[in-house]
Amino acid sequence: MARSRDVEFHDFVSSRWSAVFHFARLLTGGDRYRAEDLMQEAFVKLWFAWPRVGQQAPEPYIRKVLARAAMRSARRRWWAERPADLLPERADTADETTRVDERARLEAGLALLPARQRTAVVLRYYQDLSESQVAEAMGCPLGTARSLVTRGVARLRQAMAETAEPVK
Repeated sequence: MARSRDVEFHDFVSSRWSAVFHFARLLTGGDRYRAEDLMQEAFVKLWFAWPRVGQQAPEPYIRKVLARAAMRSARRRWWAERPADLLPERADTADETTRVDERARLEAGLALLPARQRTAVVLRYYQDLSESQVAEAMGCPLGTARSLVTRGVARLRQAMAETAEPVK
């Protein structure tokens, strides 16, 4: 029985790793390393809850754990990691597509939002959850979730408009 639990969990993690990582990265405003830390925390919690949620709904469970961990993480003042003294070489960006540039602008805009607004916007529009599902995932009332989404989108639009660069 324990062997099948291991296999089922491994299969879920393997199949959903990329999507969960992208979701976590959006929640952290594009910070890859914080996203990896959040994912590790979420997958550990999922492992212990797997007997309860494995056959039912592991996707909403991991989404809720990630959203709450991201909000909790944003309240901390220091994440115990600092940038390295040596920066990696910059990639040649001359041949990047507009889509990649837009994604980078979006991640930068998301990084400017407060953690709760960023979480609400990502849950609502990236995860395509309903307002009530956003409220449930964030553990807040429906009206609060609506307000966070509305204000977050307004701030994101403003940030995107301020950083708009003409295409050369």
